[in-house]
Amino acid sequence: MKAIFFHNQGDIDVLEYGDFPTPEPGPGQVLVRLKAAALNRLDLWVREGWSGQNLECPHIPGADGAGEISALGSGVNNWSVGDRVVINSNLSCGTCQYCLAGFDNRCLNWGLLGETRHGTYAEYIAVPARNLLTIPDGFSEHTAAAAALVFQTAWHSLIGRGELRAGETVLIVGASGGVNQACIQVAKLSGATVYVIGSHPDKLALAESLGADFLIDRTKESDWPKVVYLMTNKRGVDVVVDNVGTTFPESLKAAGRGGRILTVGNTGHPKVEIDNRYIFAKHLSLIGSTMGTHHDFRTVMELVFSGRLNPILDQTYPLSEAGAAQQRLARGEQMGKITLAID
Repeated sequence: MKAIFFHNQGDIDVLEYGDFPTPEPGPGQVLVRLKAAALNRLDLWVREGWSGQNLECPHIPGADGAGEISALGSGVNNWSVGDRVVINSNLSCGTCQYCLAGFDNRCLNWGLLGETRHGTYAEYIAVPARNLLTIPDGFSEHTAAAAALVFQTAWHSLIGRGELRAGETVLIVGASGGVNQACIQVAKLSGATVYVIGSHPDKLALAESLGADFLIDRTKESDWPKVVYLMTNKRGVDVVVDNVGTTFPESLKAAGRGGRILTVGNTGHPKVEIDNRYIFAKHLSLIGSTMGTHHDFRTVMELVFSGRLNPILDQTYPLSEAGAAQQRLARGEQMGKITLAID
């Protein structure tokens, strides 16, 4: 099969396009002929590498993908060759205490496509059958792939962990990321009032089109926690979505009493300084999570399929031009999810 892979981690030039052994589906697995893959910032981090990461190379990146089933492994009876499917990249064992309790994203043997095993920048991928969901007739594989990781991550963070309720206020730090765009929509669907911090007029306009109620341009309002404080009648917001990390000091200031700070990543830097006085004085909770459960995935994808949640697509590149696609993502030029066409 054709695939994008690298033998050593590093800059964009380590990516190669060429032949790679086609996987065989094992027991309980299916082989998916991929039609579309979607990029995530995770793809850049995996390619660049980080301290302590133990990655087996050559490695195929990519967490998100959709296509059709081309072969079934032994013991798979509820799928057929030709079924159109989207992949849940959240890998779990299904047998540990967390999986049995329904918290499979906390699995003791947890893994992620494109990070801990070969991913979706390829013509074929073998995945557990339980990680698939049927794509309705007429629904685009590119839209399905673009939704999978970011919407289940946003749903689990806001609804599963953050327990967001109708009538609450939500501040989202950053207007351009895929998870943040999903958070805007999930928050609005839940009946919340949404504030968005951004620095680019076009991306703030996109956030507004997704339902954001109040937009704050941080290039014009450097003290944006004070702006949020005043806009909420000196109360602060109930929930802050902060996946930057380095903005935690500001997020703590913007949160109201009893507020929750939600985080699923650190696009700024993994190490931050926190003024603990804000946490105990304002009764704040700092809540982290990774991905979502299988139940979250099914729930949020049904909302996507029904049109109640809408992934925004940016540009599509052929698989062979994945390097150019990653460069666009790295420069922050995208206005939605970048996808790869796998013909």
